Amino acid sequence: MNSFLQVFLLSLVPTFEGRYAIVYGIGKGYPLWETLLSASLGVLFLSLFLPLALPFIDRIMLWLEGTPLMKIAHLYLYYVERVRKKAHPYVEKWGFIGLTIFVAIPLPGTGIWTGALAAYLLGIEKRQTVPALILGGLLSMAITLGPALGLFG
Repeated sequence: MNSFLQVFLLSLVPTFEGRYAIVYGIGKGYPLWETLLSASLGVLFLSLFLPLALPFIDRIMLWLEGTPLMKIAHLYLYYVERVRKKAHPYVEKWGFIGLTIFVAIPLPGTGIWTGALAAYLLGIEKRQTVPALILGGLLSMAITLGPALGLFG
């Protein structure tokens, strides 16, 4: 598998996303411009796709109730409740900027996946959600880029 595709696919993984995909790409010695471009495309893809997909995912999880796959639905609902509690203070108080900051913080449990779910749960319009996810995802990459290049250590 080529380096561009590896970094792109890693940038789509929940909690890993673009921020750690660039660390992976740099660590593997891939060209910097290629790593940044592929991770940025992953951020863009997730930021556009997730706000559209979440209503369908909700419907699927509700459909799974009462089926043998009910445990998946319960895990999803548990995750939804954790996201609601974690992101609510940021988003409720600060809106667009709060969602952007929440996504930009490069820690587990934040990021585009969690931010998109939080925006969906809190009823933020897609025209605000998508730019906040893109900006937050790119800021998160910028935050992790310095240490990945050995600039701060």
